[in-house]
Amino acid sequence: MIPEFQIYELGDLPLLSGEVLKEAKIAYQTYGTVSETGDNVIIMPTFYTGTNSRNEGFFGPGRAIDPARHLIISPNLFGNGRSSSPSNAPAQQSGPRFPLVQMWDNIAAQHRLIRDHLGIEKIALVAGWSMAGCQSYQWAAQYPDMVRAILPFCASAKTSPHNFVFLEGVKAALCADQNWNGGNYVNPPEAGLKAFGRVYAGWAFSQTFFREGLYRQLGFQTIEELLRDWEQDHVLGWDANDLLAKLATWQAGDVSTGPLYNGDYKLALGAINARAILMPCTQDLYFPPEDNEIEASLMPNAIFRPYHSPWGHCAANPGNDAGFTAQLDANIRELLGE
Repeated sequence: MIPEFQIYELGDLPLLSGEVLKEAKIAYQTYGTVSETGDNVIIMPTFYTGTNSRNEGFFGPGRAIDPARHLIISPNLFGNGRSSSPSNAPAQQSGPRFPLVQMWDNIAAQHRLIRDHLGIEKIALVAGWSMAGCQSYQWAAQYPDMVRAILPFCASAKTSPHNFVFLEGVKAALCADQNWNGGNYVNPPEAGLKAFGRVYAGWAFSQTFFREGLYRQLGFQTIEELLRDWEQDHVLGWDANDLLAKLATWQAGDVSTGPLYNGDYKLALGAINARAILMPCTQDLYFPPEDNEIEASLMPNAIFRPYHSPWGHCAANPGNDAGFTAQLDANIRELLGE
């Protein structure tokens, strides 16, 4: 049997903060094979509550990204439970002792995986949803000569102040659990995880989604059924400290952070040579299209192409909005020149 993911050992990994991630490892999976010219490599990082396994909904036979034609590499974000995370770190960095890992650190580690371990020198496309899309901007800014194209969908190059505040809300809901104990919990903070899921659900879809009862298309007869499903997903699927480690990465997201651009946001976006299609959902409450429109104006080779959908941020979730999937594939084909 083929394992769900593979592990690349990074050793002790220096972080942008000055700390060191001990015994760091990056989980990843590959699909397909590299071409003789090496021009068919696609990187698909993982999103906030995603893994490489969940990324499999974005590609397949006959799709714009197809293992029969491309080598797809899906590296897992630090903190997602597969790569180094609070739940699997050595004791001195386990749980709430896990250091801040920024986008820069994730992409530096992925670069070592891609170039040093897998021997890849050029990347045709970096694409992804939400935090995975944020990583696509980071790839193109951090290694501009390596990346030919990017397609961030429902994402941004910098976490906006409003997005930051939303994340403070779900974090507060989780940490209010009496079992939280500063992250040193004996038993999982289930009440906090359920509260996290309930708050998150209200932002994942649009106001129109709830007003028009589109949750019924997901098999829920009432809003309460949907909320309970989100509760259980977070209780059964996620470690609380892992969620907060990734949340910290998200909140710190800024393509200009690091020694290359020293916080100069316009300089960082202007340095992205890659062709880009920025694909927000017009009713996304996390990453509104206005942010992408500003980014496109600062990038030399970017097209701003919003998609209209009442599904909000979750328009991108495979199976939710067939129109979004069709447009995503069309945009990918355009960037790949197919």
